[in-house]
Amino acid sequence: MNPMMRLSALLFTTSISNPKPPKRAISRRSFLGTTLAVGGVVFVMVAIAQSALAQNSVLTQNLVRFSGGIGVIPTGSANTTVRGVAAAGQIWVIRDLAADVKQDGGIRLDGRGLLLASGNAVASVFATLFCANDGNIQHSSNLAGVPLEVNGDFRIDDTLSPAPPNPCTSPVLLIRSAGSGSWFAAGIPR
Repeated sequence: MNPMMRLSALLFTTSISNPKPPKRAISRRSFLGTTLAVGGVVFVMVAIAQSALAQNSVLTQNLVRFSGGIGVIPTGSANTTVRGVAAAGQIWVIRDLAADVKQDGGIRLDGRGLLLASGNAVASVFATLFCANDGNIQHSSNLAGVPLEVNGDFRIDDTLSPAPPNPCTSPVLLIRSAGSGSWFAAGIPR
């Protein structure tokens, strides 16, 4: 066999025994593998994010709601004491009250027209939630309170401490004086 034929035969056997796939097939497989890997990572990240959002959403769900309020009318006897908290010494009125207490203890309360019936008194108020199923522990917003506006409006956006139990049975919400701790008004549960 002449050298040229030998070289030709050698090249032919080498290309048959070690076939290389075309470059295009490698890049398709590589692209498919990369796409599956990235898709898997994205799927796991979305699942983790949804789990965190679901947990956060549970904590931000309403525990109790209050719509409307009742001002205190002291009678001079102990029967105006609520859950161990004495009533204010004078008649107070409240035009409106709306409050949402979240499962994590967050409270958002809007009060309108909390006024001393015989005139206006400047005061700061805070909120206290009681739940019968935890022995009526006081779950209060910041005890320093928020100031009443001249027209008796106020807003509390705070976190109750300690956090109330879930569920909160027979809830009672009192609006209290930051000075004396006595209550001026009570929320009406929804």
